[in-house]
Amino acid sequence: MIDQVRPASLQDWLQAHQDAQPVVLDVREPWELQTASIKPAADFRLVSIPMGEIPARLAELDPATPVACLCHHGARSQRVAAFLAANGFDSVVNIAGGIHAWALERDPEVPVY
Repeated sequence: MIDQVRPASLQDWLQAHQDAQPVVLDVREPWELQTASIKPAADFRLVSIPMGEIPARLAELDPATPVACLCHHGARSQRVAAFLAANGFDSVVNIAGGIHAWALERDPEVPVY
């Protein structure tokens, strides 16, 4: 079971993992990143890898680093989070509601699409 974290409460999850510099993994397509993107912050590293490229690029991610997966509404990121967990990643969550919820709950400057 993959834990779900709303963007509004992501800060609590990040603080709980602050010793390991968590990753927010954006699994959306390049055109989506151009439409709306989040900004990296001091408490997380932002990595963008489209969902379809995750298996081939898995070595770019550290299984010991906490990962919060992000997509448009949360379905693709849920699948990626499950894939990561099945491949030995210790701490993985899905950002429920995706970047759409991020714009509504965390950063109103992020465009809604």
